Amino acid sequence: MKAAAGLLALGLAAAGPARAEFLPLMPGPAEVTARHEAAFDSYVLALGPWRPTGQQTRRLEGRIDQSAWHLPGYEQGTLALLADLRDQLAKAGFRVLFECETDTCGGFDFRFAMDLIPEPEMHVDLGDFRYLAAEQPQEGRFLAMVVSRSPRAGWVHLTEVARQAAPDPAVPDSAAAVAPGQTPAEGQARPAAKPGTPAATPEGADGAAIGARLVAEGRVVLEGLVFASGADRLDAGPDADLAALAGWLKQNDWAQVVVVGHTDTTGSLAANVALSKRRAEAVRARLIARHGAPEARIGAEGAGWLAPRASNATPEGRARNRRVEVVLTSTRVGGP
Repeated sequence: MKAAAGLLALGLAAAGPARAEFLPLMPGPAEVTARHEAAFDSYVLALGPWRPTGQQTRRLEGRIDQSAWHLPGYEQGTLALLADLRDQLAKAGFRVLFECETDTCGGFDFRFAMDLIPEPEMHVDLGDFRYLAAEQPQEGRFLAMVVSRSPRAGWVHLTEVARQAAPDPAVPDSAAAVAPGQTPAEGQARPAAKPGTPAATPEGADGAAIGARLVAEGRVVLEGLVFASGADRLDAGPDADLAALAGWLKQNDWAQVVVVGHTDTTGSLAANVALSKRRAEAVRARLIARHGAPEARIGAEGAGWLAPRASNATPEGRARNRRVEVVLTSTRVGGP
């Protein structure tokens, strides 16, 4: 029953550069519906159930590989599916850090606090899912796994983080979010720029323009940053507004800013405040790692869905509300 999945895993291993990655043997026919990859990014690993008072997590930085798997015709339950994959993790040297099922995880709020590839590539039944977090300490690798079901099918989502130091900020990372059938323009990594090459920005996205709006209005929406509903992972870019903001901050050492994340109204307020803060932290991390922005003068906070800029009653409005803004917190222009 594992032959087809085994051949698929071998194909994935041969498709990219050699690196340590957990490649599961699925219990039956399986297909990868989407893969998201980032050469360097941040990820928040859940290590406890979601509660209104908070959740135990661990923030990781390094190479991130995500994959969503569809198991057509799978008829066993999520317990059996997770048990099979847990055994494979143990053989690969991983140890379990935390494990839960639907209600003990925290149900709806736990699921929407997770960074998952969205529907239709990854399906999560809110009444039947299981989660597992594991660590491979010898190699500094962490893995988060979600398994769920739909009628006559199983679903598996894997996120693996290989910890590493930040890359040279002069060279952009090779973050990519690649789904089957995408072209390089839609999701593949951009070629790395040579050190010293100025970032390409569209008309109107230069640092002086963003700085002038910050001084005049106090806040600016950072356009072009794409988040799926329920996720805190940035797409590959380009990051025109981030490059411009970083340039302005480097030229104005008096300026203090806070990056503020906002969400749509999918899920509870507490879960969305946490999600929006992770989005802000992801943007802050990219400002620093990719664009060399001054770390000490940039904060990150989350507002959840408390400050919409459009109606949440339409898909277009919800997409506009999933945004990140930068707020100028300095009380004097040109001084402390």
